[in-house]
Amino acid sequence: MIFTVFIITLFLPKQPRFRYEFEKNAVWKNKDLISPFSFAILKTNPQVSADKKNALKDILPVYQLDRGITANALEEFANEFDVKWKSKQLNEKDRDVYKSAAYKLLQRIYQRGIIGLNVKHQAGGKNYDFSLLENNVAQEKNTQDVFTAESALIFFKDNFKAPNQVMGDLVANLAIDHITPNIVFDERLTQTIQDNTVNNISTTKGMVQKGELIVAKNDVIDEEIYQKLESYKATYDAQTKTIGSRALVYLGQVILVAFIVAILMSFLFLFRKDIFADNRQLSLILIVTTGMLLALTWAIKMEIPSLYYIPFCVVPIIIRILFDTRLALYLHMLVILIAGFFVANSFEFVFYQVTAGMVAIFSIKNFVKRERFLVSALFILLAYFVSFIGIALLREGSFREIEWLNFIPFVFSVLLSLLAYPLIYLFERIFGITSDVALIELTNTNNKLLRELAFKAPGTFQHSLQVANLAEAAIFKIGGNSVLVRAGALYHDIGKVDNPQYFIENQNTAVSPHDKLPYEQSAQIIIQHVHKGIEILRKNQIPEAIIDFIRTHHGNTRVDYFYQSFLKNTPEKFVDENIFRYPGPIPFSKETGVLMLADSVEAASRSLKNPDAQNINDIVERIINYKLEQNQLDDCDLTLKDIETIKLIFKTMLMSIYHVRIDYQQIL
Repeated sequence: MIFTVFIITLFLPKQPRFRYEFEKNAVWKNKDLISPFSFAILKTNPQVSADKKNALKDILPVYQLDRGITANALEEFANEFDVKWKSKQLNEKDRDVYKSAAYKLLQRIYQRGIIGLNVKHQAGGKNYDFSLLENNVAQEKNTQDVFTAESALIFFKDNFKAPNQVMGDLVANLAIDHITPNIVFDERLTQTIQDNTVNNISTTKGMVQKGELIVAKNDVIDEEIYQKLESYKATYDAQTKTIGSRALVYLGQVILVAFIVAILMSFLFLFRKDIFADNRQLSLILIVTTGMLLALTWAIKMEIPSLYYIPFCVVPIIIRILFDTRLALYLHMLVILIAGFFVANSFEFVFYQVTAGMVAIFSIKNFVKRERFLVSALFILLAYFVSFIGIALLREGSFREIEWLNFIPFVFSVLLSLLAYPLIYLFERIFGITSDVALIELTNTNNKLLRELAFKAPGTFQHSLQVANLAEAAIFKIGGNSVLVRAGALYHDIGKVDNPQYFIENQNTAVSPHDKLPYEQSAQIIIQHVHKGIEILRKNQIPEAIIDFIRTHHGNTRVDYFYQSFLKNTPEKFVDENIFRYPGPIPFSKETGVLMLADSVEAASRSLKNPDAQNINDIVERIINYKLEQNQLDDCDLTLKDIETIKLIFKTMLMSIYHVRIDYQQIL
């Protein structure tokens, strides 16, 4: 307990916590709130986004005028002009005149500028404004003020006067090859200007002065007041990181966490003494609690976008499967109560998590199939969705104002809650706890031990199956763990695999190996199957919960057949009754008690030569009454009503097994 409190409080945030809870459109129930210091009023996220969007609209794309492109293009044009002119065998006398005219025209085009249009800047039309940067001097221009490659070529053709078609085509083709945009978009500089502009956008709008009223009692928290409260809270949280005694904050955390852990321990001491007395189980509970709160602390320090990403429902799922519903709900609420001190809008947080945790526990009540995890996850998601819709409508009063993206963290939380499945397996192995999942695996008749039982002792195997059916039906009706009792029934006679021929259900001949043995030795061979069964299960690392069924299924009763035979045939000898008595203990739970009754009744029913309704009714009554007379059910919490229900179920099922027409009046 001390270590748990130390670990949890060691990593929690150490600044004082904002004391007020508030919601938009709700009534302020606290006293008048006067600002103890001056602070700036923060803009809402939509307002900041709108300001950024408007600011970006005013930023023109930046284009650079590249003189190097102009010089290279003109030089290459002049050099190629001479070569082309000569190849066409035109008059050399006219070359310089037309070359000079074309060069000056091309130079005039480059002086005005040729722009390379950018499609993403044409959202508002073909032409757009831009900022032309030359020698670090910017001019605002429009694309109509300069040439494009197409308009530059048209301008060239319209203004160059050639005496014939051959010369016109020659010069035009040369111009096509040497008209290149010299006004180039500078994406990097544009992005830098946009980033600087966005970063310089003010996130505040006005001030609240020290001593000014923020909100009065019974005022409705409208948009303006809500933003003032949010701004006040943000400023308060920022200031308390540097002021206030961290030691006293830590002391407060220790007191609260220690108090919660003490309540948990008190609950276990009063209502679950079995867990309180078991250090392994107690350690598991504290580790799960500590692990979840450390995950919360990590999320707070990493400043993840939403604390609802954390799968808080993992705790109730794990505890429900490994322990029970009541403990799962209780522990989940304690974890959420601690977490509520360190999250924003703690009431809202507690409502989300408590309701989702309750749904998780209820949806996984009977965990007999693996798909139950997926069903549970869907129910948890539905619980979050219902809470999300309700809280959003309560806060906003409109479906259109709901920010649906805020539901995404809940989806991730539900997906992460599926991690409970591998964690359950890990905890089972480390702490030796048996869950329903492990029990279901043990009831698979294809596993090694049950296959060996079916092969070496087929009669015992069939007996175990019938006992499992009887016990499971009875425990399901009166209330209990039906998966546990079925697993216990399948393994309760596993010790008979060593000497199967000494047990009547496996004997195929009229000759019994007991005929050649003393009664004391025969009794010890029969009793030995209990010790041998415990040894086999422990060797194969089967949970103690199953071994309990082997230890208790005969309680401390006598092996009456051999005991009575000894008394009858050797009356002159002294009899030590303990030689003929099972070691016990007697059953100590509903499940072990029901198994004892099912085992005895099923075995006795096999001896019936005429299994009609009357005989079955009589033998069930006799066997169960005998167990009561022998005080075998004193330690298990079966009521008289439970026992009558068990009798009825046993009679009904045995009559079905032996194909007896059921007369319900007779068995009642």
